[in-house]
Amino acid sequence: MPITSQISNDGREITITIKGRFDFNTHQSFREHYESILHPNAKYIIDLSSTDYLDSSALGMMLLLREQVGEDQADIAIIRCRPEIRRILEIVNFNQLFKID
Repeated sequence: MPITSQISNDGREITITIKGRFDFNTHQSFREHYESILHPNAKYIIDLSSTDYLDSSALGMMLLLREQVGEDQADIAIIRCRPEIRRILEIVNFNQLFKID
């Protein structure tokens, strides 16, 4: 499965990992993963270490997650991006909305 999620033992950190393509075809799966584990005050981590492609729908999905978990109060980090993915995120100024590691 291209998207997996994991909750830390204390329930305060939720990691969503995307493998392969992160595009419109993964919309439903991505949404199901975060909606099934929404937790107030949790830190969300989007692990893109195995993501080799993302498009504008993926950007929109990450914005929807941000909206769902509290907009400016949301604690969301995008981690382990490949250089080409990081470049896309920087071009669209996601570093203003998310922590990018």
